[in-house]
Amino acid sequence: MAVADRLYFRRRIANSAGLVFATASTIFGLFWLAWILWTTFFNGIAALNLDLFSKMTPPPGEDGGLLNAFVGSAMMCAVAILIGAPIGIAAGTYLAEYAKKSRFGEAIRFFNDILLSAPSIVLGMFIYTIVVRPLGHYSALSGALALALIVLPVVVRTTDEMLKLVPSTMREAGLSLGVPQWKVTVQVLYRAALPGIVTGILLALARISGETAPLLFTAFDNQFWSTNIGQPMASVPVVIYKFALSPYAGWKSLAWAGALIVTLFVLTLSLISRAILLRNKVPND
Repeated sequence: MAVADRLYFRRRIANSAGLVFATASTIFGLFWLAWILWTTFFNGIAALNLDLFSKMTPPPGEDGGLLNAFVGSAMMCAVAILIGAPIGIAAGTYLAEYAKKSRFGEAIRFFNDILLSAPSIVLGMFIYTIVVRPLGHYSALSGALALALIVLPVVVRTTDEMLKLVPSTMREAGLSLGVPQWKVTVQVLYRAALPGIVTGILLALARISGETAPLLFTAFDNQFWSTNIGQPMASVPVVIYKFALSPYAGWKSLAWAGALIVTLFVLTLSLISRAILLRNKVPND
């Protein structure tokens, strides 16, 4: 009994030490997160006004807003999603339904994971090399292509995993009725996996909405109003980067306001993604 008691006592000590370390690590991470959110909110809320959404980015010493940057970010993110999401869904479907255990499928997953973890600035430099330099100028389309490369691996991974979670009995039921496999995938599997796929697209959108590095090499910036995707275009992350480094108080205030808007946008997308998953999880429990 003495040996057993000592062993039990050591295990309790180890368990308590692990619990204390895990709790302290959680508090440490939440502290910095709360500090960052509070600083962004405190400095950004003071700069929120109607001019922020109705005026162009101003020259030094004048009042203005971020209208052209908001429109530019929205256009580039929309084009990036339109390019990356369909390709990602198609690739994820191929991996889940047609290349489940093949070596080729595993190789694609491996390279997709590398692309998923690749620094965004590398993707921006890649687009700069193959698109911007041959064209001879920056453009919003180049920025959208760089963002699409960030969207692509996220959607591929999400689609692949969500389709794997669909019970195989649903596939067998459709095929046993003589339905072609492509129709089973489109009309049965996609419906079952739709919440997860949509969540992946929203998370990809949340990720690219705050990307700065790839846009510096592709879309660059534009001080004026522009909706021509073939020309340089302003974006909120790039404007935040430029204004935050400036010595002008007005620019710094707009940078904080832009940072607050981007933060709220990302948090909103995250909450919507969580709500979609929970709404579709409850009926199945």
